[in-house]
Amino acid sequence: TLISGPVALDAPVGVTRVWVEAATEMKAAVEAALPADIAVMSAAVADWRVDGVASGKIKKAPGGPPSLALIENPDILAGVSAPGPRRPKLVVGFAAETSDLAVNARAKLSRKGCDWIVGNDVSDEVFGSDGNAVTLFTQGGDEPWPRQSKTEVARKLAQRIADHFKA
Repeated sequence: TLISGPVALDAPVGVTRVWVEAATEMKAAVEAALPADIAVMSAAVADWRVDGVASGKIKKAPGGPPSLALIENPDILAGVSAPGPRRPKLVVGFAAETSDLAVNARAKLSRKGCDWIVGNDVSDEVFGSDGNAVTLFTQGGDEPWPRQSKTEVARKLAQRIADHFKA
């Protein structure tokens, strides 16, 4: 099952796609897809959302713009990684960082409870380009991968997952 927000990419042949727009919808769709053997959680879900959505247009008024109250979105990766009978055998998270990639990715690996983190430095041109250099962070160490196409990164990750289950 591919659970996806709005993107202009086709789902692979034979893959069921579930479209979502909000973090709460993604959480519900992910929970409905469990149990699963593997969870690859690459979505960059926002940490915060607006508390309450206006039913209509908010017009300009004296006194400046309205204030917006924010509430925390659910932590989908931590929820999937939590111990229990529905936890996948392998949970892979992603960390897009602008600084201190290794420190931040390792902290996320520990904090979220997932098995692997694919970390990438997004301070350079990553979004909108085809190339990416990532590091696979595991409890066993760090595995830097050279810059390659995103398709090759995906293939290498799929192969690494297959190798993990062969061991």
